[in-house]
Amino acid sequence: MHKNFVSLLRCPESGGSLNLTEPIWNGDYIKSGFLQSAGTGRKYPVLNYIPRFVSSDNYAGNFGLEWNIHSQTQHDDFSHFEISSTRFREETKWGNNLQGELILEAGSGAGRFTGIAAETGATIISFDYSNAVEANFKTNGRKENILIIQADIYNMPFEKASFDRVFCFGVIQHTPDPEKAFYNLVNYLKPGGKLATDIYIKDLLHYYCQTKYYVRPFLKNVNPEKLYYLIKSYIDLMWPLVKIIRKIPFKIGQGICFRLLVADYYSMLRGANDKTLKEWAYLDSFDMLSPAFDKPQTLKTFRQWHQNAGLAEINLHKGYNGVEARAVKPLQKI
Repeated sequence: MHKNFVSLLRCPESGGSLNLTEPIWNGDYIKSGFLQSAGTGRKYPVLNYIPRFVSSDNYAGNFGLEWNIHSQTQHDDFSHFEISSTRFREETKWGNNLQGELILEAGSGAGRFTGIAAETGATIISFDYSNAVEANFKTNGRKENILIIQADIYNMPFEKASFDRVFCFGVIQHTPDPEKAFYNLVNYLKPGGKLATDIYIKDLLHYYCQTKYYVRPFLKNVNPEKLYYLIKSYIDLMWPLVKIIRKIPFKIGQGICFRLLVADYYSMLRGANDKTLKEWAYLDSFDMLSPAFDKPQTLKTFRQWHQNAGLAEINLHKGYNGVEARAVKPLQKI
């Protein structure tokens, strides 16, 4: 963590300021130490340059595992596809020049969007509940306009109403209470600030006809490491069949593969070699079957949350991850 970022953090319990104690420095970066609450006296450790406001032993352990194994898989520079940058631009519609703004990324994973957001010139505070922050730091942690921390979406260590923009992609449905998580994001947005979020959709095709929702209850007690290698072995076994099924046109083949619990992205990663396609399949098939929580919502429900939060300029529709939405926090409460 760069020394300049300490002033942006708050005690998640009291909301008060934090003081740096017992630091070990590497130039202007804090390698380790403690952030002590001025109000409660509680200490939060800085470990490997990352402030930690939660333990890594939590319900998101599967995500820490997958993103540390696949720390680069979905990064555009590694895959040589512009999937992450295109998705960020099209989901946010924020443009390329956000110099001087403060942006919150809630749920970073391995940081596929973190560096892209930083390219706008804004200061990015990116957090994750899992130890996926380790993977994100390896890629993005040395960029001067990025702060990476480990924190809880329900108990964030920031001043409320302090961010110009907030985005949260691929996360809300994987929390214990998605509605509460959504409302809490709004709490940290400045009046006039912009919000971009998405959530899995709950409808006939994407929920009731998805095999994963019927299989996952049988896997919930399987150790994540064991589950990952079981899924990897299953994909290796199924791969010759997948390469035949994917040829069925109009994405019907892709739909069949996903219902066979193999996340095949052949139609999206056109020209990718077999190794790349299998890496994405390992990652996303595990992602389908391992989360402790997976709570999709209907388009109507997600719209209602935006209205209940008092947001304006609501633009909500089916998109990359199910339902994607953009909105603005009014300057005055409506």
